[in-house]
Amino acid sequence: MGRILAIDFGKVRTGIAVTDEMQLIASGLTTVPTKELLTFLKQYVQQENVSQIVVGEPRQMDNTPSESEALIQPFLEKLQSELPGIPVDRQDERFTSKMAAQSMIASGAKKKHRRKKELLDEISATIILQAYMDRQ
Repeated sequence: MGRILAIDFGKVRTGIAVTDEMQLIASGLTTVPTKELLTFLKQYVQQENVSQIVVGEPRQMDNTPSESEALIQPFLEKLQSELPGIPVDRQDERFTSKMAAQSMIASGAKKKHRRKKELLDEISATIILQAYMDRQ
């Protein structure tokens, strides 16, 4: 079994989470500038056994794709051409940013720490990954 890697794709930066090799625990990995995302992913899969990539699927409340889906589609095409051996799946990411912010508050993170958008993106990716694992 390999790791499952999850992506919370953003216009400026992207949060990344990953499972352990047994696919039991979802953990935040990092946040990278979106323009460097493909390079990061290619390097990561050379070092680690990744069997699946999950990309957050932003949707409106009426279940239609959100505006940011237009940015994600070209990325998905590049991802599949650069890493053709790794299947890519999607996971609904509605409310993940809000859930991430609430989890930071619940964990007792100070206001200064909660302002770090990079951490919020990484936690959002972890929530996307956990939701994907829960539905498998």
